Amino acid sequence: MAEKPTTAREMAQVETIIGRILQVGVIFSAVIMAIGLVMFLATGHSGYPGTTMPLTMGAILLGTWQLKPFAIMMLGVYCLILTPVLRVVVSIYAFYKEKDHLYVAITTTVLIILIIALVIGVYGK
Repeated sequence: MAEKPTTAREMAQVETIIGRILQVGVIFSAVIMAIGLVMFLATGHSGYPGTTMPLTMGAILLGTWQLKPFAIMMLGVYCLILTPVLRVVVSIYAFYKEKDHLYVAITTTVLIILIIALVIGVYGK
């Protein structure tokens, strides 16, 4: 049985989803950062001694669980950074549905580069 070709309507839906991902990601990140900022302004304390702040994902998640303002703001920053990564993943799916193998390869290469950069950022010194 032959597979039916992707319609223009399906591709428009995918583009709408990609746009929504970016909108929701930015809004979600801004809300998280705003919560951390309000907590910081209300308490006058970052939740950490001196000029230290959480830099690893584990420290950020632990600090968020402990309601430390700087950790919450850093979680918002990480969410903002991951929003375009999610957009790239959805784009790979969209190009796959269009059977555009060149763009699947290019976008997958971009995703691999993003993941390598994130790993270097987390584990590199």
